Amino acid sequence: MRKKQYYRPYGGRKKPVWLLALLAAVLAALLSFAVLLGVVLTGARDHIVGQPQVMVILGCKVESWGPSILLQDRLDKALDYLEDHPDLTIVVSGGQGDDEHQSEAQCMYDYLTAHGVDGGQILMEDQSHNTWENICFTQELLQAEGVDTSEMLVVSNGFHLARVRMLWDRAWEGEYTLSTLAAPSSHIPSRLKMYIREPLALVKSYLFDR
Repeated sequence: MRKKQYYRPYGGRKKPVWLLALLAAVLAALLSFAVLLGVVLTGARDHIVGQPQVMVILGCKVESWGPSILLQDRLDKALDYLEDHPDLTIVVSGGQGDDEHQSEAQCMYDYLTAHGVDGGQILMEDQSHNTWENICFTQELLQAEGVDTSEMLVVSNGFHLARVRMLWDRAWEGEYTLSTLAAPSSHIPSRLKMYIREPLALVKSYLFDR
């Protein structure tokens, strides 16, 4: 008697285990990046709490002709706020990079005073070279000057603010309220680059900036 032949659908070639593992890792990385990008985007907003007494403007690249577009965006955002709040103590924070002809703090000071801000209300922190140092050295400067730091306002491009808030909570001593001003990023190539870079920088800062 002949055996009956049953139909079996073709299952295709099985993918190697290493390939499945690689695809799973890529998918996990993409999902993680999407979550981090969501955190960055959520943080990119103005958020004013109470009546800030101190404004901190974080530095960015200085070009041979003056502030880069991203830095000018930060300064113009600060100037808009200062029109209605002219009596704030201002800290400009940023050192001098190897490819910069002056410190970011000095560049910001020059720009603000050229636009009518009283230089006597500006403190310069010109030793920092990254966001963590911006925050730590700014606190040291304000403490040395005896400035009340209970109500703070930080100005940076929107993509930067989620990381700033995280590091501020880690570094700052004492009780405080932190407000933020999210400057636009008017240079589109820089904006795209930073929104790709910043989720990775968020992880780096979380792990290593202490």
